Amino acid sequence: MNNTYYFISDIHLGLQDKSFEEKKEKLLVNFLASVPQKGDELFILGDLFDYWFEYKRVYQKGFYRTLAALKELTEKGVIVHYFIGNHDFFHNSFFKDELGIKMYEEPVSRTLHGKKFFMGHGDGMVDNDTGYNILKKILRNRFIQKMYALIHPDLGVKIASSTSKKSRIYTSGRETGETDGLYNAAKKKIDEGYDFVLFGHLHKKCYLQYKDGYYINLGSWLEDACYGEYRDHEFKVIDWK
Repeated sequence: MNNTYYFISDIHLGLQDKSFEEKKEKLLVNFLASVPQKGDELFILGDLFDYWFEYKRVYQKGFYRTLAALKELTEKGVIVHYFIGNHDFFHNSFFKDELGIKMYEEPVSRTLHGKKFFMGHGDGMVDNDTGYNILKKILRNRFIQKMYALIHPDLGVKIASSTSKKSRIYTSGRETGETDGLYNAAKKKIDEGYDFVLFGHLHKKCYLQYKDGYYINLGSWLEDACYGEYRDHEFKVIDWK
């Protein structure tokens, strides 16, 4: 029996007001519970959280239902992959050691049912993102993160939240479509022989064919929750209500 592959991106837990966040997290937990069987795989393409900073002995308040649902997934044999996004990149070892999730800081290639997939969050893939890529290397430096961890968690999370909002304003101000660069990046990968290129990051859902390949962006859960499903050599983007 062929396994099924699921894909989600840009949930941004912790961004909106409490009532909206409760509804969004309930949707997410119900989705995670729907991933049916051992051997299936779930790919989280970044920004599961609107901000995340992992201290050595504490973790952020408010997401215990999501963490418990992810743990239940891995315990029943579902393989979970987490691509760190530009909002939730202050991860350390908690998700790997405690939840059994595979963590990635860069895009990866996979062959699924004979088709070549290239997938990642999408940040830093645009040709003119040199400044961001430099900042990304600085912020993900382990020494700098250790220094940041010396800040009291209440203040550290507050700073992270503020920085996240500024990053989101910058990202939403970028043009979408061909000129944003992600579609161009996807076309380059398809020219290299990939059949499917999957990104998040831009919060704009799309499913575009280029030559014999496809560029898919899963949008975000801030407005219309959806997920990708690859089964029996067919990729679908499905609304989740």
